[in-house]
Amino acid sequence: MPGVKEVHAIDAAGVHPLLFAIGSERYTPFEDVKRPMELLTTANRILGFGQLSLAKYLFITSDDDDVSTHDEAAFLQYVLERIDLHRDLHFQTNTTIDTLDYSGTGLNSGSKVVIAAIGDKKRELCTDVPDTLKNTKDIHNPNLVMPGVITMEIGDYVDEKTTAKEIDALSAKIAANNDVNHYPLLVLTDDSSFASRSLDNFLWTTFTRSNPSHDMHGVNSFTLHKHWGCDAMIIDARLKPHHAPPLIEDEDVEKRIERFFPMN
Repeated sequence: MPGVKEVHAIDAAGVHPLLFAIGSERYTPFEDVKRPMELLTTANRILGFGQLSLAKYLFITSDDDDVSTHDEAAFLQYVLERIDLHRDLHFQTNTTIDTLDYSGTGLNSGSKVVIAAIGDKKRELCTDVPDTLKNTKDIHNPNLVMPGVITMEIGDYVDEKTTAKEIDALSAKIAANNDVNHYPLLVLTDDSSFASRSLDNFLWTTFTRSNPSHDMHGVNSFTLHKHWGCDAMIIDARLKPHHAPPLIEDEDVEKRIERFFPMN
């Protein structure tokens, strides 16, 4: 594909839900301030190409710096340091998703989002959970996954109407903090300790249990000329009633198997 330098479907996120990509940005090299332009053309090309079209979340940046999609933590940090959350989130709603993806509104029905970033760093990412989040009422067990990324709990998912009220209240409390720019990605989970224990746990929980159009919210979110933006992303990755139940190992079965196939 012209302009595409590198793509990586993330195994830990179930492969199809999450795609990292690097492309060229050559449209306006004479401008001092860079913004995603050719990258958005490239993103549309990727989402229209074969099985890459199954991606729900596409993170894309340019090849300006020595960054690799295969260093997943470093790539995600690079994007989060540079993204303009008022400008660089681009949704496709009421579209098709993979048949095996249960996060959408029905069989093969869901949404996609392109998260593009380029240029100089716009923020320093927090390396600890800010005290303002630790001390905010109704936020439980906040944990740092990696710089700028925090998982937390606010209770079980009930329905869309309840979630809207929860997010409005949560956003207002977070917006009152002056440090919101340092944690651009907040994730609501059922078990924050599990989700933050490893990068793989985080990637699986966040991107298999969320539908961008329904489950991406924001601090100080707004819609202007059909474009949605915010000051910090909030992804609701809690289990929903329509999700497939988690696949949990049966300890008794595992013990019987170990008689024939020792684990050690």
